[in-house]
Amino acid sequence: MRHRPLAVAGLCSSALLSGLVVAGPATASSPGAVSIDQSYWVPVDKQLVVRGHGFGHGHGMSQYGAEGAARQGLDYSQILAFYYPGTTPAQVHGRVRVLITEDTTSDLVVAPTDGLTLRDRGDGQTYRLPDIPGLRRWRLRVAPDHHTVVRYKTRHWHAWATPDGKKELVGDGEFSADGPLTLFTPSGRHDYRGVLRSASPRRGSAKRDTVNVLSMDEYVKGVVPAEMPASWEPAAVRAQAVAARTYGAWSRAQHPHRYYQICDTSSCQVYRGVDGEDPRSNDAVDATSGEILTYDGKAAFAQFSSSDGGWTSAGSVPYLPAKADPYDDYAGNPVHDWSRTVDANRLEDAYPSIGRLRRIEVVERDGNGDWEGRVEHAVLDGTRADATVTGDTLRWVLGLRSDWFTIDPTPIMARWHKIGGDTSKLGRVTSREYGVRHGSSQKFAHGRIYYSRRTGAHELYGAVLDAYRAAGGPKSRLRLPVTRVQKRRPGVRAKFQGGVVYASPATGAQVLIGKVGRRYRQLRGVFGYLGWPTRGNYETATGERADFQHGSMTWSARTGHVTVHPRPH
Repeated sequence: MRHRPLAVAGLCSSALLSGLVVAGPATASSPGAVSIDQSYWVPVDKQLVVRGHGFGHGHGMSQYGAEGAARQGLDYSQILAFYYPGTTPAQVHGRVRVLITEDTTSDLVVAPTDGLTLRDRGDGQTYRLPDIPGLRRWRLRVAPDHHTVVRYKTRHWHAWATPDGKKELVGDGEFSADGPLTLFTPSGRHDYRGVLRSASPRRGSAKRDTVNVLSMDEYVKGVVPAEMPASWEPAAVRAQAVAARTYGAWSRAQHPHRYYQICDTSSCQVYRGVDGEDPRSNDAVDATSGEILTYDGKAAFAQFSSSDGGWTSAGSVPYLPAKADPYDDYAGNPVHDWSRTVDANRLEDAYPSIGRLRRIEVVERDGNGDWEGRVEHAVLDGTRADATVTGDTLRWVLGLRSDWFTIDPTPIMARWHKIGGDTSKLGRVTSREYGVRHGSSQKFAHGRIYYSRRTGAHELYGAVLDAYRAAGGPKSRLRLPVTRVQKRRPGVRAKFQGGVVYASPATGAQVLIGKVGRRYRQLRGVFGYLGWPTRGNYETATGERADFQHGSMTWSARTGHVTVHPRPH
């Protein structure tokens, strides 16, 4: 099995595939979409822990699912019937025109080979190219007047005229041979079956693109092993061959007159020519020769993706329904479940108008599976403005494997949910998470939660919170809380890294810190003979003092000792 992810066919935007975020109106919701309210607050460090299912758009066939189904004994026809219900097998004929994006120049350069032939597409004339001593390459290039000229290379490039005296071709030129052609590109040499054409995107253009024209089966032989490991179960590879051939036939039908009908990247489906072929996948192509799936007599839009995560996603046609997939979750599928940490700054960079991102509010999902399914629409809640985006946009901006995902709550929000959320003592959320010394905090209607990796997340409210903030909060000697507010009848307390805050109806809230606080706790605190503190640490001429219901304590700055002064009964 290859280590790279399986490619995804039938995506809508090559801009998205390149990582470019395209702003625009939200797309329509899928059938069965449900409105929800799921808020994912952004932590101070902007690191979001995302968990999800599947890899790709989830329409049509799951490639890992096809392998899982084959391992359960399904043949390729049964696999296709499951993923494309309502389609009918048929045969396809003819050739397809494939744009070779690997060749980024306007020149078409090939190696000499047996039976190499040049055809002028302007007048239809065909020329068998000669065997010249020292010959290394043939080239079609664009002349200054935008016509095509022919050159050959020995040690240097030379002009070549046709036997009938033409120094320029009437139209575009193309090469063919008795076997595969070797194409030279900026990235190296590659072999292709069929014809290699120097094609004008439009009449009179100075630009030329390289287009490979070949039979549908020859084309699919260069597709299948680029889309699925040829080592997989034969039934799965055959299903992939039919799906790839069907997708090619569908794309051809969409562009009957364009100079190319399909491309060679994952914007269409990956095609690598002879270089990418494998005998095992070639066998699968031969075993299903010419077979495609049709719907209403036309080639089906046979989308497929790496993994649907256990539930296919509804596509734009009836034969791409949303349905549970029992085959996708097998031991060999590494992307059925996944998790990753992503940086929320990506969203702020993509949508600068929102200011700082406070939270991601998922407002609509497709209603299928965990978390109510794939994200349809979400709102980016910013400090300056909001932005509504699709789940697919979130996927591409954050670099996720699919739009079926959830975001783990921050430690602060996890604590808030655990104690009851809106119904807890803290009430509703009233602020974004913000930074404090050595940690972070978030405000609620009736309190706050403080967090650091070292101390965990702990809620404060009431008199304890008031006393903590009055003392200086995280900047004070108390630093961060290490416990929640705890009951100690008839009052409460909360422990901090540097001390404790005690509060009772009779004594109010008092702060004990340093050695005084530690000594008090050694004496069993409020359950000891000193009772509740009535006045927390305060400075004296010789150090610090704290008063209690039944005595006091003093700390000497000179000796560092704490002395307990019980009040006589």
